[in-house]
Amino acid sequence: MSEVTRNAKVAVFALVLTGAMGGLWNYFGKGQRFGPKGIRLYLTMKDATGLAPMGRVHMAGIAIGSIKEIGLSKDGRARIQIQINPGVVLYKDAAVAKQTATLLSEPFLAVSPGATGQPELQDGDEIVNVIEPRGMDQILNTVGEISDNVNKVTKSMAASLGTDDGKEQMKAILRNIEQATAQLAWIAAENRQSLRTTFRNLEDISTMAKPRAAKILGNVESTTTKIDRIVEENREDIRGITRGARESVDKFQRSATPLESALQHIDRITGRIDRGEGTVGRLTKDEALIDEIQGAAEGLNDVVGGISRLQTIVSLRSDYNFLANSVKTFSELRLQPREDKYYMIELINDPRGRTTVEQIDVDTTNPNQPAHYREVRTTTVNQLRVSVMIARRLGSFTGLFGVRESTGGVGLYWHGLDDRVEVRNDLFGFTEQITPRWRLGLSYEFIRRLWLQGGVDNLLVPDRRDYFTGLNLRFNDDDLKSFLLFVPSP
Repeated sequence: MSEVTRNAKVAVFALVLTGAMGGLWNYFGKGQRFGPKGIRLYLTMKDATGLAPMGRVHMAGIAIGSIKEIGLSKDGRARIQIQINPGVVLYKDAAVAKQTATLLSEPFLAVSPGATGQPELQDGDEIVNVIEPRGMDQILNTVGEISDNVNKVTKSMAASLGTDDGKEQMKAILRNIEQATAQLAWIAAENRQSLRTTFRNLEDISTMAKPRAAKILGNVESTTTKIDRIVEENREDIRGITRGARESVDKFQRSATPLESALQHIDRITGRIDRGEGTVGRLTKDEALIDEIQGAAEGLNDVVGGISRLQTIVSLRSDYNFLANSVKTFSELRLQPREDKYYMIELINDPRGRTTVEQIDVDTTNPNQPAHYREVRTTTVNQLRVSVMIARRLGSFTGLFGVRESTGGVGLYWHGLDDRVEVRNDLFGFTEQITPRWRLGLSYEFIRRLWLQGGVDNLLVPDRRDYFTGLNLRFNDDDLKSFLLFVPSP
């Protein structure tokens, strides 16, 4: 009967724990259900400066994925692999460009989805349309070429007009103009009679056209009379129009004085900048100051970029130990600056408490006891255990070293099935018992962010061995980054 009661307790606890984990998953998982993790695409570009793994991928200002890997292609270009979130659809003519939100912010990839009539991109496809930005070096080279051309033109004019030969050429040009005017005067004198005949013909034409001109003038007079009548009838409307035009002219005249003053002020400022005066002028002339500012900007960019790439992964886990008939809970925070490295901080509530072993050597003069004997005391207290470890991943394996449940420990994890399966080996508890504590576990992500796990604890000690199973909710909480703004990135 007691065995049936225990099994009933286990079944009820499993149902309650599954319902609680489902509620937490529905709250933190933002509505994501069964399905794939999105698609992976790749692209190639000439310059990937500033981009790094775990960098952002945006569309219309909204994060839709992250940068997974950056390497070199066979033709010497940067090959970038990106992970696109589920539900985001990109088409064959999608385009991508490297952009920055501000002068000091970290570069990110901006994606344009393309036309809806095109086929959709599938997992492993390449984004062909890559917009290569113009770098600051190219802009400076273009400005340098323009200044060189202007310098050549001014030197050419100085070489042409500033020498004795140039002065002689100018005198020759003026002499030619003088000769041309003299020839025009001679032509007018030689054709004086022809000009008189032409003027006489014009006089005859005007005499013949005088009646028609009088008629035309009469028509003009009649037209002007009609215009005067129309103006008189619409005098008030015309006055309103002229009044508005006059006010517009007055406003323009009043704004002309501030505009002229502003132009003079701008001219003085540009003159100071050109002479290298003031802060802005020094920025354009002082190479050492420019190098210092550039170095400071790069350092600030490294700090901001490290914080933006940092992932804060929260893990909430509960295990049921069958033989001890107790529930063990874990609260874990991973600070992951890179995909292959993270720092783990964990708090554990173990109902079995923390056990310490103390060895005492006693010398006594009590005749009822031996003169020298040794006491070994095992003390168990109920307190939280703490884990602080550093982890480094190489391929499919992750090694851990540090403090595991308030004792020294190491770990070795294996990842498979696109990181949805984990085999965990933890060795710790060297000061609690003679034989170290070996915990072997298997975890599987059967729903996105929700893991089912089980295994054996204290595998090497038969009388303390126990079996466990449980659920683990693991998610990336970006809001925690705001608390780490002033913490140096590892």
